[in-house]
Amino acid sequence: MGPPTIARDRLDYDHAVTTSWKRMMLLNLVKLRYGDTPMFLDVASIINSYALEAQVNLGATWAASPGWDTGTLGGSGHYADKPTITYNPLLGERFTRSLMTPIPPGVVLSLIQSGWAADAVLQIMVSSINGVQNRFGGGARARAAEPEFQKIGATLRRIQSSGVVGMRVDKTKEHEWAVMTLHRKNVTPELREDIRTLRGLLGIREDAKDIRVVYGSAPQNDEELAMVTRSFLEILIDTAASIEVPDTHVGDGSVTRTAVFDTDAAVGYQPMIRIRSGRDKPDNAFVSIPYGDHWYWIENRDYRSKQVFTFLMIIFSLTDAGPAKGQPIVTIPAG
Repeated sequence: MGPPTIARDRLDYDHAVTTSWKRMMLLNLVKLRYGDTPMFLDVASIINSYALEAQVNLGATWAASPGWDTGTLGGSGHYADKPTITYNPLLGERFTRSLMTPIPPGVVLSLIQSGWAADAVLQIMVSSINGVQNRFGGGARARAAEPEFQKIGATLRRIQSSGVVGMRVDKTKEHEWAVMTLHRKNVTPELREDIRTLRGLLGIREDAKDIRVVYGSAPQNDEELAMVTRSFLEILIDTAASIEVPDTHVGDGSVTRTAVFDTDAAVGYQPMIRIRSGRDKPDNAFVSIPYGDHWYWIENRDYRSKQVFTFLMIIFSLTDAGPAKGQPIVTIPAG
């Protein structure tokens, strides 16, 4: 009781919430793969209360007649652990703002600046950059990637590792936009060639110092980087499209076959997350969920998939708009 419960409960609840969050994310990916309806349910609050009560009774009775003296001794105790958990479903306006609004290009640039691999960030979060199209695996907009998109990501990744990519945010009273800079100091000949290649692929002129980053399908001039970024729902749909599904489910029409494009081999395409399936529950999974008559999971030994899956959860946190006013709340006493 008291302070010692913090060390125990804080870690226990952290583990429980983290595990349930991972399972919810994987479940929604599988639902989208099968054309099912996704649902996000946030744990809004956890309030736990403890009660410990003890009572001891002692009594004695003396009678006038010999041999009739009596005594009583009794005790009682009561312990209660009453957690109350509040859930917020992601519905209505909050669903639209969190899942269907494109991620601002400045967020994409910030993630690259903070150290996330540039090629992975572009592949996950960007549909096109200066008119160069990315691959999209699901839905009516399924398409192959243009070879130049993979080259842009790989070149930017090499430039990123050298530390010459910078960014800042410029503001006016009405507008705010991100600016990407490519530093020219202490640049090796190989890096200088990569910068020249990147400018050529993006159509940015050689002497452009500050590259303005905006949302759009085409730049207005040769000093601008126009990105069509994805919403979080688009990211989920594209990720779900590569889930490995049983042939029997494809055969009975429960799900479509995984899309494969002619250019996939040429550009070296690989799914960012490998989600496997099977009839039996996996023994050593990073996260696993049952859906229908099969299990779906990410291998604990698949570090790349684990890292990208964690990245998706971070993106979801960035896009979460918070509960709207009047949002329905489900509160469950769990004790």
